[in-house]
Amino acid sequence: MEAAGTRGTGDAPASAPAAPRGYTLIGPDNRPYRSTTPGTLGGHRPGRRYGRLDCPSALRAVAAGHYVRHRVFFADEPTAVAAGYRPCAVCLPEEYRTWKTRKTRRTRP
Repeated sequence: MEAAGTRGTGDAPASAPAAPRGYTLIGPDNRPYRSTTPGTLGGHRPGRRYGRLDCPSALRAVAAGHYVRHRVFFADEPTAVAAGYRPCAVCLPEEYRTWKTRKTRRTRP
């Protein structure tokens, strides 16, 4: 015999409230942390690049199955820069030019 309120009555058992969705972001120390807020920028760990979540170059790579396991996310641009990532030349061309100019000036004798 079934217990009251379990099967066959149409009553759904009381469930615990759903836990808030969690996101793993990369902090300024380049270490992952959990957040309840999704990241605003995506990145490629081996290439040390960050860019917009709608970057055409990144979306093509993800659609082709490339670098999905190397994808990281950041709360904002200052965090990505502090973690040692550079801007994407495709989706952030102005930021990339600024980064490239600074890098070139530092490496010239």
